[in-house]
Amino acid sequence: MKLRVLIAEDSLTVRKRLSEILSTDPDVQVVGEAEDGGQAIELCRALKPDVITLDMMMPVMSGLAAAEYIMAYCPTPILVVSSSFNRGELYKTYDALAAGVVEVMEKPSADRMEDEWESRFIKMVKLVARIKPITHLRGRLSRKYTLETPPHPQPQSPSIAAQEVPDDARIIRIAAIGASTGGPRALVDILRSLPVDFALPLLVVVHIGDPFGDTFAQWLDGQSAHRVRLARDGDPVPARGVVLAPSGRHLLVHKGRLALSDQPERHSCRPSVDVLFESIAEEYGQAAVGCLLTGMGQDGGSGLLAMRRAGGVTIAQDEATSAVYGMPREAALLGAAQQVLPLPDIAPALARIASRLGHGNPP
Repeated sequence: MKLRVLIAEDSLTVRKRLSEILSTDPDVQVVGEAEDGGQAIELCRALKPDVITLDMMMPVMSGLAAAEYIMAYCPTPILVVSSSFNRGELYKTYDALAAGVVEVMEKPSADRMEDEWESRFIKMVKLVARIKPITHLRGRLSRKYTLETPPHPQPQSPSIAAQEVPDDARIIRIAAIGASTGGPRALVDILRSLPVDFALPLLVVVHIGDPFGDTFAQWLDGQSAHRVRLARDGDPVPARGVVLAPSGRHLLVHKGRLALSDQPERHSCRPSVDVLFESIAEEYGQAAVGCLLTGMGQDGGSGLLAMRRAGGVTIAQDEATSAVYGMPREAALLGAAQQVLPLPDIAPALARIASRLGHGNPP
């Protein structure tokens, strides 16, 4: 059976070209084309496509508004294809990711859709279509509340209960999170649920490619009470707050300082979660906690295992609440995760770890 695609794009030229590109693949069928967000919703309801490609800047109803509605009322995997790179428009792209959009890729100019981009576009559409969509309640709220935490928790896996962290004399000095596909939404949920007085530095790697990663830290800084900034090479590890790896560079810790590296990709990723986790395992040993969230691929599994072998506390998100159970699955298969938790349980677990095992910073 062919993969059924709905294209939502206001430019007739670009819309037809995207359709032509997808039609070159015998396994793909373009079942509808929408020129604004309102049409995208109508066609999604009527045609029930397997996947939607969505432009952000459209008339009548924006791509963000359409994405929020679709993920709330007729959940469908969405790939954002955007050429909007100023800060305000990028913020809308991040809002769409937080609303449940699966992935985002840049849109080349209409006269420069080269073979490499075309091949990557078809591959990305197929990948996104394989991801089971999750209903997101924020689209059912008024626009006034779209940045608030949804009023009802997500369903928890009935087979996995939150495990208590052993109470011992360890001093926890640092926390780290890695994520990929579905990660922006999961990370926002965690930051909003962490107590305001969470007293550990939190280092984060999220796979978001250029040009979409450049302002992600600024957007994330406005989503919760926790301050978020991009890592700067040579800065001391902060006493608290969230530090995000910049797009295209590995983030490490070394001798109490942040380090950025242009070393080769790991698992086709730079920044790599493995690189961060392995450096934390070596630098902090049992004084660290690592958490691996939703994501496609294998990045982070071996790094989380290194943290566990060094005596650190390790957590992986469960399958039921992961947009893509790839990276956390790898961790589970390797035996890297001491705890496998639903997303709503992860922030409370991190808070318990910080409060029960103590916290502090290296001299």
